[in-house]
Amino acid sequence: MYAPERQQEILRLARDGGRVDVVSLAEQFQVTAETIRRDLKALDRAGLVQRVHGGAIPAGRLDFEPDLAEREGTAADEKDRIAQAALAELPGDGTILLDAGTTIARLAAAIPLEAALTAVTHSLPIAARLADHPGIQLHLVGGRVRTRTRAAVDAWALRAYGEIRADVLFVAANGFSVDHGLTTPDLAEAAVKRAAVAAARRVVLLADSSKHGQEHFARFGDLSDVDLLITDSGLHPEDALTIERKGTEVLRVPGAAPAGGSTATTGRKDRS
Repeated sequence: MYAPERQQEILRLARDGGRVDVVSLAEQFQVTAETIRRDLKALDRAGLVQRVHGGAIPAGRLDFEPDLAEREGTAADEKDRIAQAALAELPGDGTILLDAGTTIARLAAAIPLEAALTAVTHSLPIAARLADHPGIQLHLVGGRVRTRTRAAVDAWALRAYGEIRADVLFVAANGFSVDHGLTTPDLAEAAVKRAAVAAARRVVLLADSSKHGQEHFARFGDLSDVDLLITDSGLHPEDALTIERKGTEVLRVPGAAPAGGSTATTGRKDRS
């Protein structure tokens, strides 16, 4: 089979099934995974599919949402470094809101035992991580629980966030950009995120660089609603500067600190 024929068949499979993955395609077409990645790259450049971790989805599927287990394994090292950097944004003694998200779950797990905070979350996995923390007064927001994210949504959750005021919100997004703002695939989830943003004095977005430029179905805010974006060094410095010109500070966390250098940079300068 020639490459154009294989790519046409891959496109058909993606449209029929909603997504394709590299390993299955390599087995089906009896080619290497690298060959499939080149096929997906060609289809992506042609605007026919959108590449995602481990595979691709048809172009235009803005409502696509990977399940929690798949997201846990995506950009794991970057998420760990972002979570560690986010610890510096915890208030000394105050209230934090923790959105549903795998990077934010890593932040919750990393909160020091000596931290004395009031924490509010609508995420079941995050609540489970904090339930035994000796210094945290935990409040779990209720509502209908979405299977994909294990997060509470709808009227109960919206009402709870409408009645509180917190020092810092750590929020997640499936996509972020200057043009399209903050987006996620689900409308109910977006509504809760929007309510959480309104409930916080300071908003910190934790998002790895692969989410930059991504656009999803439900929009829940502008980047100007975010005080600080913590991401990894995969975000190009020029993109960081563009975001900062709109009023959002950007902290890019590198994979490893250079000898004698800083461990994190903003779009403008090293941050010590």
